[in-house]
Amino acid sequence: MKIPQFKNEEMQSYIEFMVNLLRRTDGFWFLGVEHNCGYDTAIKINEEVWHRMGKIMAKEIMEKFSIEEKGLKALAKVLRYSPWSMISGFEIEEKNEEVVVSVPHCSSQEARLKKGVGEYACKDMHLGELENIVEIVDKNIGIECVFAPPDPHPKELFCKWCFTMNNDKAE
Repeated sequence: MKIPQFKNEEMQSYIEFMVNLLRRTDGFWFLGVEHNCGYDTAIKINEEVWHRMGKIMAKEIMEKFSIEEKGLKALAKVLRYSPWSMISGFEIEEKNEEVVVSVPHCSSQEARLKKGVGEYACKDMHLGELENIVEIVDKNIGIECVFAPPDPHPKELFCKWCFTMNNDKAE
């Protein structure tokens, strides 16, 4: 792949353009499958795709940004480099024994609500994606979904995830 040469001031605009293009492609892809094959099929395929992408994304982020450590700090770094962190404005809170990820904006859900079609059930898709990220970063990290659609959630927050070390977890 050949990346064009940019002036420093152009690079930020290009990154924003590429991340937004990814977001729009993902959204239109889902809507197209939903329209042509139905909601249930779109959910199933979306889950399959994003479960695989969790592993791919985690591996590539760790390689490209030389993340060699394990544990919650490594997970927080990987999540911060995720394009979805930029798109959805992940709020990543690192505490002594846990990492909490809150998602105040979800462009997919916000667009659906704006069109009056309601939220789609994304909890299982994100759970599988995050489980696969954790598998690459550190298998001893446990995941708890505090809430995610279709769960009820506060208006200002679409989903919330909690990660803790589970040293009893099998390698």
